[in-house]
Amino acid sequence: MKKKLLSSLLSVAMVSALLVGCGNTATAPAAEAPAAEAPADDTAAAPADDTAAAPADDAAAAPAADEGKVLNIQAWNEEFKSRVTDHYPGYEEVDATHGKIGDVDVVWTITPSEGNAYQNNLDSVLPGNVDAAADDKVDLFLVEADYALKYVNADVTLPLADLGITDADLADQYDYTKKVVTDADGKLKGASWQACSAGLIYNREAAKDVLGTDDPAEVQKAVADWDKYVETAKAAQAKGYKMCSVNDTYRTYSNNVSGKWVQNGAIVIDPNLKKWVDDSKALVDAKAETTDDLWGDDWAKGKRADGKIFCYFGPAWFFNFCLDVDDESTIAHAGGWGFCEGPQGYFWGGTWICAANGTDNPSLVKDIILTMTTDKAVLKEIATADSDCVNSKSVLADLAGSDDGNIALLGGQNPYAELAAGAEKIDLSNLSDYDQGCNESFQQAMKDYFMGKVTYEEAVDAFVKSVQEKYPEVTY
Repeated sequence: MKKKLLSSLLSVAMVSALLVGCGNTATAPAAEAPAAEAPADDTAAAPADDTAAAPADDAAAAPAADEGKVLNIQAWNEEFKSRVTDHYPGYEEVDATHGKIGDVDVVWTITPSEGNAYQNNLDSVLPGNVDAAADDKVDLFLVEADYALKYVNADVTLPLADLGITDADLADQYDYTKKVVTDADGKLKGASWQACSAGLIYNREAAKDVLGTDDPAEVQKAVADWDKYVETAKAAQAKGYKMCSVNDTYRTYSNNVSGKWVQNGAIVIDPNLKKWVDDSKALVDAKAETTDDLWGDDWAKGKRADGKIFCYFGPAWFFNFCLDVDDESTIAHAGGWGFCEGPQGYFWGGTWICAANGTDNPSLVKDIILTMTTDKAVLKEIATADSDCVNSKSVLADLAGSDDGNIALLGGQNPYAELAAGAEKIDLSNLSDYDQGCNESFQQAMKDYFMGKVTYEEAVDAFVKSVQEKYPEVTY
């Protein structure tokens, strides 16, 4: 597929060069430059003859000669880089932080999120991007849902319409993925290749031991709501397992709140978050859940059978990024995980591609966004190669209905019907600019309460203090 698309790219370049050589010096606006990839919709009919395939006018075929020769991309980890490296037609890797697309140098700046470093970096480079030197201009940057609105509602992002990307181009994507990056004026300012609906990822051997079955439908019955989940957690504890960490369940509760973190300028602890606290405290006291920090060494022990963990909570990106499938000692390598919806539908994470205001590579930026988020062949390749849940209703339907969607680390289970159904249910009405800071501070403060070091009231005081240090304008 890559060779076919790269051939198309080179053909367009050759035609453009010939037209320029014949005396056509007109340059099309960057947003109208022809896309280099095949149509995202494979059902689009090919032109009936060579005449029909020709551009409507010479300007449409002319190269955007005034565009930059350096494409700068800002990200917080290697995920998008790996997707581009593996799946974007014509991308050539030079080294860990550099690549080539045609005659354009691609520069990756990776700034980890810890300590808010990634956002701090964006905040330092994006405001002056319009006036930056050509080779220093940020062209693309990535955001997560927890803080997307901070950048979407600022003029550091370009509306996709300004690049020539239309609603029709994105019609196959899930609505929630568009709402995450829609500004207060209704302008869409980003796109994602992922649909991150999530569920409960369970240890099949543990399920057989505790429930007598590892069938996803039967396991779902045992965790269908929080009361059943608590019962199963206690049954797991009686068999020598911990259900998971309290931090694994947090996103499921926090995605199902009834209001925003900050309302009328004041912090509000939603009843569903108080339920997370109460349920978690009871299970920690019963030694049925742990307080292990996500991604830590103790938390990671559950990836192996002797870790005696019943489940994790996560979306499709969790499969390959977090379960260490390439390690022969892991449950994933043996195909020992299963997947079900869990107590409540929710989503976790996702990466949105935004065009930086001031980019001098609008044609290439447009092509990257369209190729990586709408090209069905590319998206299916990402899903099958990386076990990702992609942002295409039709591709997920295709995967759900064929063996192409079977995932080895899930014992050959096909989770795409459940993931697609979950993506349709996601409600982002309570998304706010304060989510990342409040969610992180709340979990950190409650850990001391779960461990019996402080009272609930003292934990709340610590939470409020932490939030007000980040957002001095809020009250409680």
